[in-house]
Amino acid sequence: MFNRLIANILPYFPKKFVWLFSKSYVSGESVHDALRVSKEFNEQNILVTLDVLGEFIETLEEAEANKQQYLDLIDLAEKNKINGNYSVKPTSFGLLIDKEACYNHIRDVVKKAADYNNFIRIDMEDSSCVDLEIEIFRRLKEEFPAKVGLVFQAYMKRTLDDIKGLMDLNSEETPLNYRLCKGIYVEPAEIAYKKYEVVNEHFLEDLEYMFANKVYAAIATHDKPLIDGSYELIEKYNVPKDMYEFQMLYGVTPRLRQSIVDKGHRMRIYVPFGKEWFGYSTRRLKENPKMASHIIKAVFYKG
Repeated sequence: MFNRLIANILPYFPKKFVWLFSKSYVSGESVHDALRVSKEFNEQNILVTLDVLGEFIETLEEAEANKQQYLDLIDLAEKNKINGNYSVKPTSFGLLIDKEACYNHIRDVVKKAADYNNFIRIDMEDSSCVDLEIEIFRRLKEEFPAKVGLVFQAYMKRTLDDIKGLMDLNSEETPLNYRLCKGIYVEPAEIAYKKYEVVNEHFLEDLEYMFANKVYAAIATHDKPLIDGSYELIEKYNVPKDMYEFQMLYGVTPRLRQSIVDKGHRMRIYVPFGKEWFGYSTRRLKENPKMASHIIKAVFYKG
């Protein structure tokens, strides 16, 4: 109850206060912050996926500006030889305002990445966006078969059917490429699993289907039981190292992350940055109120 109260009132706190929490989970406000952090990860043999913060925009002018940020980011990251790719949230390109304009913006970003022989991951957002985002992915996958991927959320009851529904796009030459995560948006029980054990069960069920059908799997979790379950499935299906990777958020469970790297598995870190860090941080807190305790520690711990 206390954590949820803090999470709900935090958006009304001064930004400097919120930054005490956010700086551990956001690489910074500028692209240069993100590139510096990315280089540090690359030096540790860790890949990155770069994300410009700013979802659920209200105008198409914002969408155009976000597209330009991504085009500039890709040029800079490639110039600096960053070993990583890019994640995009369709609502930051106007998905809920004009879906065709959104598609065209994301296509321009995918085209830019493809020109560098790189890759764009389309993030999955809340339930109001799922069908639209699958539609955009399908269109882009057909045009750029090896340069675009999608995210699925294991807590959504529809996820396995959605994965199966796209299998016509899968091939040995250009396999489907999905990030599988638990899911963070607050959804009603009618459409989303709520219990920890049930979500984990479906996460591993989805992952097993992907491995069994030779879909590239980006295993996005900080949950050790899921990581251990993933190891078992990798062994069961004898999955080649070039057909999966583990993914984690910037600033989260670094020891567990290193243990995965030490075992020889590919690791990629989600590196968010941008001036919209405040909205990102407060939304993440509302979705996961337990994180509020970190803020209290940040304020009172001076060691």
